[in-house]
Amino acid sequence: MSVRIKTLLAAFLLITACASQSNGGPAEEARAPGPATAAAVMSVPADRWRAILVAGENNSPAFDNGVEALQGKLATRGVRDIRALTSDPEANPSLTVATSENISQALRATAGDACLVFFTSHGSESGIDLRAAKGYLSPSALAVALDAGCGQRPTVVIASACHSGVFLNGDMRRPNRIILSAAAADRVSFGCGAGDQYTYYDQCLLQSFDGASTWRQLATTTRTCVERLERTMGVPRASQPQIFIGASVGDLRIPGR
Repeated sequence: MSVRIKTLLAAFLLITACASQSNGGPAEEARAPGPATAAAVMSVPADRWRAILVAGENNSPAFDNGVEALQGKLATRGVRDIRALTSDPEANPSLTVATSENISQALRATAGDACLVFFTSHGSESGIDLRAAKGYLSPSALAVALDAGCGQRPTVVIASACHSGVFLNGDMRRPNRIILSAAAADRVSFGCGAGDQYTYYDQCLLQSFDGASTWRQLATTTRTCVERLERTMGVPRASQPQIFIGASVGDLRIPGR
């Protein structure tokens, strides 16, 4: 590939980066889990998981596509309680609109023994964009919703957006939580253009899902896939996906595995 083509491709990738306006900031690096405050949990029956899947933006089909694809994989694994939220209610009239209030209500709505929350959207250092609500979901607001809706249950949060490393902050870190982010706090992620089927991170997550047994394994294989894809595409500044694994869920298995 010529230098000129590589330069043009890199510029295009920057244009289609999944970011909102941001002032920049230091990357949030994953830290080693602290001491356990609850008994370790390795497995939860698939029908005892509840999943909240959120497409926060509607200016690319990649977001709703990611939600739909993950919903299908979870259902195949035996997860019954799956609630999908959208920011494109005209195209998805049967789905709940993605707002902070509706996300919080969905987390409180049903019983279960484990929680999975997946967001795919644009993002900034303020949080995840929720276009239909004309706002965003901040890490502190999500932490409050998780405390109320999931409590001490094993909880997995997947934040797929630019700057989503902000969700690995002190409010979010708990021994019972696993947090995956598509980018460091000061980095953008890629693949949310009008012609993209999935974001880069969602594509790698979905590709890695069937081969993973634990959330830790899925997190690391997804990150490796993103790094490889970004090198292939000539991304000038890597997104640096982040991982936090709480002490009591270090070996937590994916539903149905």
